[in-house]
Amino acid sequence: MSATTTLSPQAVIFDAYGTLFDVHSVIAAAEQIFPGRGDALSQLWRQKQIEYTQLRTLADTSTGDGEGAAHYRPFWDITLDALRFSAKKLQLTLGRTAEKRLMDEYACLSAFPDAVPALRALRASGDGGAPLTAALRGASSARDNAAAHGPGLAILSNGNPQMLDVAVKSAGMSGLFDHVLSVDAVRAYKPAPAAYALGTRAFGAAAREIVFVSSNGWDVAGATWFGFTTFWLNRQNAPLEELGVTPHGTGAGMSDLLAFLSTLAPAGRPARAGRTVAASRARAGKDA
Repeated sequence: MSATTTLSPQAVIFDAYGTLFDVHSVIAAAEQIFPGRGDALSQLWRQKQIEYTQLRTLADTSTGDGEGAAHYRPFWDITLDALRFSAKKLQLTLGRTAEKRLMDEYACLSAFPDAVPALRALRASGDGGAPLTAALRGASSARDNAAAHGPGLAILSNGNPQMLDVAVKSAGMSGLFDHVLSVDAVRAYKPAPAAYALGTRAFGAAAREIVFVSSNGWDVAGATWFGFTTFWLNRQNAPLEELGVTPHGTGAGMSDLLAFLSTLAPAGRPARAGRTVAASRARAGKDA
């Protein structure tokens, strides 16, 4: 794992789908509708959803202000298109009732069990509660106020604003974020630089001063190229993407993220080398 020189982060930004929200929590409903095919439908649905976002952005010439985004469609529409394709590919008859049920399930995806407790711990460190770790204490300059009081928190997602509003509320995450950022503002999907730039603008911080967290290997690669300090929340125990880029930290759950944040140095002190923190889970405790 490559070394990181990041000081205590000004902010921690989370991807939403697959990172905080379990995109495969739709399997139970899909299995009821299509017995024996629920998992296959969910997996292909997710694959095509990501593929369609990337194809539409690649086909556009957007400059980051929404101009030139002729092929952009909101994430909800793309999610529906991906579901319809997947059903056809798997030769499943998707009637209107089944389609509505599955899309309703997607609107209110389950949060991963470790997500809300970890977010609350991070939020508490910024609201005058007990500091997260010793490494997140003690900054004295105005610039590093976030280090003393905890980092800002945000979501930066491909989801359109209406989707994110429903998902955050249904998952019990209301009030935990300073910003809920949607790429809809720039009409370009991740990993477009314009999408990641929403995060730096929201916090007025350099990319390296922000920790970006995602469970998606391609997203972490794009965020690392953009300049973020990155943490790969590798929930699926997947291999690293063969893109010649390595995240600054890797772990299997949110407790590993908290342990990673503790390795980032306060202002004026050198940071430790970045490392894989999955091995530290025994020390950090089981995921909440």
